[in-house]
Amino acid sequence: MYTVPYLCEMPQQKYLIVVGGATASGKTSLSIELAQQFNTAIFSCDSRQFFREMTIGTAKPTLEELAAAPHHFINSLSVEDKYSVGDYERDALKGLDAIYEEKDIAILTGGSGLYIQAVCEGLDSFPDVPRSIRDALEEVFEQEGIEKLQAELETRDPAYYEKVDTQNPHRLIRALSVCRASGQPFSSFLNQPKPKRRFIPIFILLEWERALLYERINQRVDKMLEEGLLEEARGLFSLRKNTALQTVGYQELFEHFAGNSSLETAIELIKRNSRRYAKRQMTWFRRDTRWKSFSTKQTSEIKAFIESAMKE
Repeated sequence: MYTVPYLCEMPQQKYLIVVGGATASGKTSLSIELAQQFNTAIFSCDSRQFFREMTIGTAKPTLEELAAAPHHFINSLSVEDKYSVGDYERDALKGLDAIYEEKDIAILTGGSGLYIQAVCEGLDSFPDVPRSIRDALEEVFEQEGIEKLQAELETRDPAYYEKVDTQNPHRLIRALSVCRASGQPFSSFLNQPKPKRRFIPIFILLEWERALLYERINQRVDKMLEEGLLEEARGLFSLRKNTALQTVGYQELFEHFAGNSSLETAIELIKRNSRRYAKRQMTWFRRDTRWKSFSTKQTSEIKAFIESAMKE
């Protein structure tokens, strides 16, 4: 039986179908099919598809796919904009409220686990951080590299250091900002009581055998290069220090443009780092038992599961 995680008191129950999975797992196609079946909108929680300048390297939905169903949070920001997961939580809930005025179902899709968590159950509350502290940490990153951030976090909060993606400078800067501002470990603010939502989430996880998923990732990288990823990344090289561009597919090419690697090496690193990112994504999803796993071929089973969950 499906367990309802977040009940709310409303005359008509609302539902959020959450489609998760690793990069290249087929989330876009399934989300569009579900949005068409339920006549509703898709909210992207892919934290890099927000940015207008990053199209090929983030595998955004095509123009045809965007036209097939209403999409929110695609091309909504510039890489020069400051935008946090807290900002996304606020904006996504506001957008969902508007959808729920007319519809009972909405779709949330993406591979950014923290953004899914923010929408479905809320974020932990942290102390205010002065802009000067974040700016100082961003300067450390720009001047001394990610290793300096990693070393400081390991010292200040070894518990969180063991859990966080240590290759993600945004996450490191966020945690260290709280540590510096509060004088307490970032992890001490985690696992607080969660707010109630006005919807019940139904979690759908797309899974692949590892070898097949890795082959899909390799093929996707080859396709991105054919579509012009090299030129797209070259046009963003001058903005490479922006947090949004600390992303697989761009970082490796920036190193090539800087003369630190060959193009062949950069391409192999994109594929390798994409596979590693996919592994981290699936580790995050699998630790939460609310996700129901399916393959992309099980669309009828997925739809039946959703209908059953809503009835229960």
